[in-house]
Amino acid sequence: MAHPGVSRRYFFFGALLGGAVPAAGFGSVASLKALGYKPFYNKLNVAAIGCGGRGEAILKEAAATENIVALCDVDTARAASELKARNTLNQYKDFRVMLDKEGKNIEACTIAVPDFMHATIALACMQRGIHVYLEKPLTRTPWEARLLRDAAAKYKVATQMGNQGFSHESHRVAAEIVWSGEIGEVTEAHVSCTPGTHPTGLQALPPEESAPDTLDWNLWLGNAAMRPFSSHYVPYNWRGFYDFGTGQVGNWATHTAGPVHHALQLGAPDSIECLSQVNASKYTFPDRGVIRLDFPARGGMPPVKVFYHDSAKVGEPEAWKVPGMENERILPPPDNLSDKGRPMGRPRGSGSGGPPRPAAPRPTQPNGQPWGAGGPGVRVFGSGRGTPAPGVLTGNGSVMVGTKGMIATCDRGEGVWLLPSARWQEYRLPPQLLTRSPGHMADFVRAAKGGDPACSDFSIAGPYAEWLAMIGIAYRAPGKLQWDAKNLRFTNSAEANKYVKPVFRAGWELKL
Repeated sequence: MAHPGVSRRYFFFGALLGGAVPAAGFGSVASLKALGYKPFYNKLNVAAIGCGGRGEAILKEAAATENIVALCDVDTARAASELKARNTLNQYKDFRVMLDKEGKNIEACTIAVPDFMHATIALACMQRGIHVYLEKPLTRTPWEARLLRDAAAKYKVATQMGNQGFSHESHRVAAEIVWSGEIGEVTEAHVSCTPGTHPTGLQALPPEESAPDTLDWNLWLGNAAMRPFSSHYVPYNWRGFYDFGTGQVGNWATHTAGPVHHALQLGAPDSIECLSQVNASKYTFPDRGVIRLDFPARGGMPPVKVFYHDSAKVGEPEAWKVPGMENERILPPPDNLSDKGRPMGRPRGSGSGGPPRPAAPRPTQPNGQPWGAGGPGVRVFGSGRGTPAPGVLTGNGSVMVGTKGMIATCDRGEGVWLLPSARWQEYRLPPQLLTRSPGHMADFVRAAKGGDPACSDFSIAGPYAEWLAMIGIAYRAPGKLQWDAKNLRFTNSAEANKYVKPVFRAGWELKL
């Protein structure tokens, strides 16, 4: 099929062209210094806050090219591997003490801690002029996302959210296909994710236990109100609790919604509404649900309705049946651009590093019932590593519906194709408009040394995180919520407005 060409109305460059070499070039040390660049053979001094789990993975990615100078983790058992391997470095439990003592020697920091502490730690770093690589989902609330966007601009530091899909080839190709006009005007999109392994639908809080000596529970709580320790919060189950995490929204929708957000140039929605939820809870995210967001027209793009299918399963009403695709496999396999001469693989920082994480325990509630209906489960990717039913959107992926066709992506954006798949077979890829990524961490390092902004710089990640964080609010506040983005408030729900900004423990309040 001959490609129809690139429609001017979709010709958007913006900050997501991160990775382009500055016009002045990197030709000499003198020119670099004159422009404020750090020579690339000079290593950044990097500290790590959060050194276990995902923190270990991004720490290793940074250490592959840069100089690690200090480590911080409130849980020495969780971080034991890295703390032992780098035992010659100064090590801390309190990030504030580390920044006070080491701040002048730290140029960049990787941050991988529970969601509710992201903004607090990132802001403290940026206020000291430290470049920040912050794991997804950026923040737990819309207010914090706006704060980090504004802080990055005020303190003029390089930033990157750790949503590695923004660096994948298929993610960028998906945007280029949409902008080419191949599927016409997109007025509807669907985003899906698998069930998580954290608790959902919890009807009572877990019982109090004694905290282990290896964990500083007070420091772990940080800006949150004091509560009794329970092993059911750590090291991973915190993700399911509204007070601490963002559920599958932050765990996977941050990835699967990425191609939709980028290709459709989404800003702030006009409204958001919970259409359904199973096993609602005032403590945790539900077992599954469907959320609708309505976005206004953006430039030449028409208004679009975006549906989020949380933990959708085959046979359940939350799984969207794609019209006219009853016999189609909906989500593509990963790296399927290799067949078109555009292999991506997994560059350093693409999310493939680090040790595998075991399934988190699923303890019972005090009433003897299990936490949530999902069970411990096995992560099934939308890319076909499970056996999804034909014609149904399940797993981790997205579908954009246009007036002339559909496009689907899988996982973090590792795969892309047109629907029906027969249309994809002879399809020729459009011209490359976006620059290509050297890898998500490398993209950040380049920005920290004076290169162009990274592809998920907070000027981009902030607005994206704002609307994602609204999903958790829609689960708790009923009705169609009208959003006033300028003033960061809902115009028709006092209940919803209670969740826009966190309630901070005394002494932990945030301000630019």
